Amino acid sequence: MRIRIVDAFTDRPFAGNPAGVLLLDSTGFPPDTWLQHVAAELNLSETAFAHPLPAGSDADWALRWFTPATEVDMCGHATLATAHVLHTTGAAKGTVRFTARCGNLRTTAHEDGTITLDFPTAPLREVTVPDGVAEALGAKVLSAHDTGPHIGDLLVELADEQAVRALEPDFAALVAYSERGIIATATAADASAGYDFVSRGFFPQVGIDEDPVTGSAHTALAPFWSARLGRDELTGLQASARSGLVRTSLRGDRTLLTGRAVTVVDGELLTTP
Repeated sequence: MRIRIVDAFTDRPFAGNPAGVLLLDSTGFPPDTWLQHVAAELNLSETAFAHPLPAGSDADWALRWFTPATEVDMCGHATLATAHVLHTTGAAKGTVRFTARCGNLRTTAHEDGTITLDFPTAPLREVTVPDGVAEALGAKVLSAHDTGPHIGDLLVELADEQAVRALEPDFAALVAYSERGIIATATAADASAGYDFVSRGFFPQVGIDEDPVTGSAHTALAPFWSARLGRDELTGLQASARSGLVRTSLRGDRTLLTGRAVTVVDGELLTTP
């Protein structure tokens, strides 16, 4: 089986967020234990597995995502990586429909090389800042929001961009504060820098201390910052060591995420289910 590693939300290799992509020839998924073993072997934040669906189905491909430790309900960068592989190999053109644990998703490839993901908008709900979360992050927290099902993160607002960039969290302590992870965010320090807000994502609960660029988190960041900045079209910078840009477009209960991707590894998986 062909297996690829794709850097997502970037236009150059060794940046953005790497994802494994395995397109299956079968009409169903192999056993979960095998899928998990492959994801653990790659040891990337996510590995995507997809198989084609019969003509006349509500979607074109079935899609699942695994971290090295567990399966997740939603993953943006691995969806972008999967769509990139489908288009660059000629397996798909234009819009591709996926069915996944979080519902139906759509991706659309554009002539300029970007790909847009159509994802459900996270139902943000402001909550009291949990006791101890500021100490676990190592920074003052201005507000906190629950991101709802499928994402399961706690979105926390910090004072400024520098505070986000300077975070050195206690990852073991962060596990107590959400189902999946913590998204720390602040407005951009310089409006002319090419992005409107910054974020970082910490997910020790699912085996990832810090995720380089978290597409699914931007389904919560988009409504959060659109409400504050008064615009539905924004660009977010995830300020990890690898870094990446996500263009967001808020469309009510749907959020469009646009980015680029680059295939860096194209090889053969020498094991079968």
